[in-house]
Amino acid sequence: MRVYVPLTLPGLAEAHKAGELGPGPLVAYAVTPALREWYLSDDIEELEYAALGRAALASLRLLAADPGAPRRRVVVAVDVPDGAAMADPDRGLDPAALGEVRVARGVPLTKAASVHVDAGDAEADVTAAAEALAAADVGDDDAQFVVDGADDHELLWFATQEIPNLVGSGD
Repeated sequence: MRVYVPLTLPGLAEAHKAGELGPGPLVAYAVTPALREWYLSDDIEELEYAALGRAALASLRLLAADPGAPRRRVVVAVDVPDGAAMADPDRGLDPAALGEVRVARGVPLTKAASVHVDAGDAEADVTAAAEALAAADVGDDDAQFVVDGADDHELLWFATQEIPNLVGSGD
């Protein structure tokens, strides 16, 4: 099963140094029954793209909580065994939890399929979105417009071998 783990660049650097995403439990996003119902598509690529988008929003939340992190959303696509990622039935009705799953244990970074990161030109919009997130959460339409502006930037795809360059370790 493919899951999408939201991070920040410092979080990716920690995972690279440790050789794993974790420790568990990890919050990730995947194609869940609730996400399928919400997205209304049977195309698995479209559904996975929607799960990636949910993880990008969660990455934005991590950025809002860490003002020192570079203002670029980060999502790691990881393959885990079926059954390793479980949706929380208590959060199933919460729209903010669409596609959310928990992976009980840390995942070796060798299981990562790819890394998705904002380009540098997205930083201004991502910064504004992170700052507007709290107001958007309480229904401010103008703030929601700013948050949605971050989605105008597609996350770039990187092979896992490129992680050292992304985190600046160069090894």
